[in-house]
Order: sequence, then C-alpha cells, then structure tokens
Amino acid sequence: MSTDDADQTAAEYWQNRYLSNGRSWSGNVNAALEREIAGVTPGTALDLGSGEGGDALWLAHNGWTVTAVDIAPAALAIGAAAQQPGDDITWVAADLGEWHPPVRYDLVTACFLHSTVDLPRESILRRAAEAVAPGGTLLIVGHAGVPHWVDAEADGHDHAEELPTADEVLDSLFVDNPRLTLADWTVLTKALVARPVTAPDGSTGSIDDTVLTLRRA
Repeated sequence: MSTDDADQTAAEYWQNRYLSNGRSWSGNVNAALEREIAGVTPGTALDLGSGEGGDALWLAHNGWTVTAVDIAPAALAIGAAAQQPGDDITWVAADLGEWHPPVRYDLVTACFLHSTVDLPRESILRRAAEAVAPGGTLLIVGHAGVPHWVDAEADGHDHAEELPTADEVLDSLFVDNPRLTLADWTVLTKALVARPVTAPDGSTGSIDDTVLTLRRA
C-alpha cells in the first residue's frame, strides 16, 4: 500500500479505487457461491462486501431477495446499473466495520472480504454468523494464496502468511463468543478449493480459496 493510500480512510480508499478503475471485476458470480448455494431454496440473502454486485445479481436472478452491502457507493452503482427488472436487490453503502445487520437472513455470504486497508474482518464475520436465521446458511470464501503473477519476494511481503485457513475462520466465529456455539451449526463445507485464474498477460494458472459453508440449526 502506498503512502497516499495510508492517508485515506477505508471508505475513501475503496471509493477512489472503483472510481479510478471503472469496472474492477468480471461481473460474474463467484464460482464457490454458485456451487455451494445451487439447490438451496431462495429466501432472503445478505451479501457482505458486495463490490460491483456479481454475487447479488446472480442471487436475485435466482429468486433471492438480496441486501447488498459495500463501503464504496461507486461499486454499488455499477451493480445497480446491471440490475434487471424483477431483481429484488437493496443496495446499501456502509462501512462493515460499523454496520450491523438489522434482521436475520436465510443466507449470509462474505466472499473475498479482504482489504489492504484496515478491516475488522473477524468481528464482521461474527456479526455475519449472528445474522443467519434458524435453518439458514452462512458462506465465507477467502483467498488462501496469491496469484501466480505476483512475486512475493519482489513485493517484499508474504501476503499468503496473513490469510486464514478455513479452520481458523471457523474457530474465529465461535471461540470466546458467548453469542454463538458451534453445536448449533452443521459444517457443510470446509475446504481448500483451487480456482482457475488468468493473469494480465494472458497466462493461466490456479489459485486456492478457502470455502466454509455452515447451516444453522
């Protein structure tokens, strides 16, 4: 992160990134969400760190009533512009470090909720778990490594060492948390999953993701 980035708040950093980059992502649903949620009866869904709305749009297209939350209004505007008639999506601009879900949802997702600026990820994910309705599903997907085109030595920073495993994410939800107990949940998926990626130069490879899917009793 540059010195200029360090002088910005998280809201400023992400808003400026989306304003300067135009579209940053493909607009497609994350593969892990499509795989893990396929076949689940649609209901209400909360998409945390929704970015440009690829996941929220896919969920809405498949019958979910979605609340999509992101810190950057510029990202939400891209998603809203792609919304189709009949898509039931509420776009919410909010800092997840401070925002609390107002109700419980049948599905809560947090895909690649990582940040190069301050992000209280563990507390956000704990609130995410608390926001799952009885019988509902929690999906957390995260990076487990860096793309093949990133040279960790040249970068001077081993980002992979800072990325939690699926076991560590699971522990962080329940350890020393009186509001949640693992006994009330069923672990559906706790895995390291390889995903194909394409570098800016067109070369292809794969990257590992951690996938954690839980169902509340």
